[in-house]
Amino acid sequence: MQRNGSQYYDKEEFFHNFTLKRASKENPNDTIEKPIFIDLVGDVSHLNILDIGSGDGKFGIDLMNAGCKSYSGIEGSINMHHTAVKNLQTYKNINLVHSTIENWEFPKNHFDMVISRLVIHYIQDIEALFRNIYDTLTDGGRFIFSIEHPVITSTLQTNGQRTNWLVDNYFVSGIREQEWLGSTVYKYHKTIEDYFQALKSAGFKIESLRESLPKREHFEKEETYLRRLRIPLFLFLAATK
Repeated sequence: MQRNGSQYYDKEEFFHNFTLKRASKENPNDTIEKPIFIDLVGDVSHLNILDIGSGDGKFGIDLMNAGCKSYSGIEGSINMHHTAVKNLQTYKNINLVHSTIENWEFPKNHFDMVISRLVIHYIQDIEALFRNIYDTLTDGGRFIFSIEHPVITSTLQTNGQRTNWLVDNYFVSGIREQEWLGSTVYKYHKTIEDYFQALKSAGFKIESLRESLPKREHFEKEETYLRRLRIPLFLFLAATK
């Protein structure tokens, strides 16, 4: 069975719960993932950018305000797609497409930068995806993505705050099941080496790897900050064509 990560966000209860979670002040996406991602992306002036799994489009707003030339977003969830269209309706040079990543036809030599935030761990065949991304980039173009850290995907747990992180079957790549936000969610566990080798095989030159070290200034509570120091939540890779 083909499982697309976007399908979960079209379940109304899940979408509602996800929206509430993202609105919390100390959610890890905003306190850890976004600051590191912005640092890796750097200057986007005059760039044509493709966002794979663009979600609600809010990061597209950030990129347009930072001076990118155009923003294209591919999103498989109709709920997320409609939200993105609404959020970006006042901007020019926006192209938002409702499509799964696996089914979208990547144009050749078209984009200066491809980004993806916390989506690729839903993709089974990353080798094919990375080849498509390599082909859609212009010469010297960059690919930056974040995923759930393989330490996390190797030890998915049920809902509730984690009390331990027991890594198990780390070198057994494949689908993992998790109860999250009231639904059963499937993600593909891969090792750091798997992602690194897939990038190399596609032809990329890897320029940076980050593991989501938190910074105290992004947290209101000391307790939350200290807890985030215990385990890497996210993995980031940046590569160049």
